[in-house]
Amino acid sequence: MTDQPPTIRAATEEDREQAINTIVLGFSADPLCRWMWPESHVYVDAMTRTAGAFGGNAFSAGTALIADESKAAALWLPPGVHPNADEMEAIIGETVRADMAENVGGVFEEMDRYHPEDDIWYLPLIAADPAHIGQGLGGALMKHATQRADADGKIAYLESSNPQNVSLYQRHGFEIMGEIRVGDSPLVTPMIREPR
Repeated sequence: MTDQPPTIRAATEEDREQAINTIVLGFSADPLCRWMWPESHVYVDAMTRTAGAFGGNAFSAGTALIADESKAAALWLPPGVHPNADEMEAIIGETVRADMAENVGGVFEEMDRYHPEDDIWYLPLIAADPAHIGQGLGGALMKHATQRADADGKIAYLESSNPQNVSLYQRHGFEIMGEIRVGDSPLVTPMIREPR
């Protein structure tokens, strides 16, 4: 580990593939994603496409962030920019086993229920390459983005699909709104942060 703080910059369209690959690696042991896609070959394909549909609009909005040249990435959607819900629904429909479809759909319905109606800064995806965890990359990405949300006077919102990450988000001012669990799904924690 170096003493230098991580370098954060906006990811360009040229960075898209590398940033999404980092997110796919970072979510490879995520409880929710691996519950949805337990087979590795299905996971890699489905998560690569889902990351693009869920957070890919951050690239054209200029709000996709990378730390230390894609050792970690965060796809923030600013006010007025949204995930591609139709594309996500199609990918999930193609890739999730039929016997799980109802519970997976239920998780996403609950996520929608918690999602604030206002113009918000929304974080669909943040991850570090597992080879670079513990270097402060996630914290640096969170600090960079929450400062922008504060400057805009806007709420920030996310859903944590891994209980191990909740404390990181709490350190950056996010508060737990509730718990999402449908059938045998892992816990998903919706979290909100008021501007400061």
